[in-house]
Amino acid sequence: MKLLRVGNKGNEKPGILDIDGKIRDISSHISDLNPENLNFELISKIQKIDLSKLPELSSNERVGSCITSPGKFVAIGLNYSDHAAEVGAEIPKEPIMFMKATSSMCGPNDDIELVAGSKKLDWEVELGIVIGKEAKHITVAQSQDHILGYCLVNDVSEREWQIEKMGQWVKGKSHDTYGPTGPYLVTKDEIKDVNNLKMILDVNNERRQTGNTKTMIFDVDYIVSYVSKFMSLQPGDLITTGTPPGVGMGMKPQLFLKAGDEIKLSIENLGEQNSKVVSI
Repeated sequence: MKLLRVGNKGNEKPGILDIDGKIRDISSHISDLNPENLNFELISKIQKIDLSKLPELSSNERVGSCITSPGKFVAIGLNYSDHAAEVGAEIPKEPIMFMKATSSMCGPNDDIELVAGSKKLDWEVELGIVIGKEAKHITVAQSQDHILGYCLVNDVSEREWQIEKMGQWVKGKSHDTYGPTGPYLVTKDEIKDVNNLKMILDVNNERRQTGNTKTMIFDVDYIVSYVSKFMSLQPGDLITTGTPPGVGMGMKPQLFLKAGDEIKLSIENLGEQNSKVVSI
């Protein structure tokens, strides 16, 4: 299933794509795609619905983040060997974990805010994992029992705040709009091999990132197991898993986003985002 949220910010309705690509309103069956509802039992219930009998939502409406109000937005850094090389970092021996504020999440086509004084705003196409069952100290072999599905994430990063300011990466990762998520939450049954998905990102129609999840240092199952050893994962939690090479920080000379730039990114079978950078 491809689940999504459609409508003005704060008033999104949950929807599902039918076999013809039409968006069907499932709000009579589920209030929202939030932690209360993002579990295997409810997903199983939705799978049994006759979608042809549900009202259609306009494809012209705004698409919101594919999930809302996660308890945690966990991120993994330097998880592609070629990306680590381009920024001059050593290959990590264990996953590098950090957090993004959940308030950074926004719709896949919403504007990305360029704050006054920001000089090093960067892009990162990433695979997101959505949890559907509590995970605590689980093994790698158990991870799939806890994964509900996957989504597209742009881990927008202000590199000066992230690296040059004192403290942890969270400062450069958490401003409002630094976490475009979606358009779809794609249930895992629709993804043949999550560790072999093509991923691309363009800025102003110029290709910047080309990658594949098969080059991740730590794969999806390992990441979920690893994170669960340091914090319990709850239904609706989101883990974004790192980015392939081609970020602005790794270019020579470095290249960062400016007002008016347009970003287009996609991951195979997970949909596409189209965002514009705006000054605030």
